[in-house]
Amino acid sequence: MRAEPDARRWHTMFPMPDSMRLDKWLWAARLYKTRALAVQGVVRGRVTVNGQPAKAGRDLHVGDRLMVQQGGYRQELTVLLLCLQRGSATVARTMYAESAESVAARERAQLQRRLAPEPAATLVDGRPTKRDRRALADWQRWSANADE
Repeated sequence: MRAEPDARRWHTMFPMPDSMRLDKWLWAARLYKTRALAVQGVVRGRVTVNGQPAKAGRDLHVGDRLMVQQGGYRQELTVLLLCLQRGSATVARTMYAESAESVAARERAQLQRRLAPEPAATLVDGRPTKRDRRALADWQRWSANADE
């Protein structure tokens, strides 16, 4: 089993800038899978910085507060570290701190999804069988149209 590198050592190996683009930080912090998806999230208004709408090229600094809308909940984050290199998930978690209210909201949303009824269980008849589809096709073929 491979051990994860210590987060502090990771950040000393790579240069830490004073500021960086918002979309790059969202990608490096593993909040979005690609930079293109990070840009889409910012453009759609799902990310705010210090309570204001942001653009993808906005400079982000240590201490900035982010509000990121993903799924059915909002994450309230405080930027702790800036790093240009995308690392492992354990390293990415050291780049920000999530507020207690945000963690509680995320756990509530996960619990609601887990306890929600299965949509397929609400179907009574289900998918039509081959016999049902043939009967429906025959009925549509021989039924009278109002246009004729």
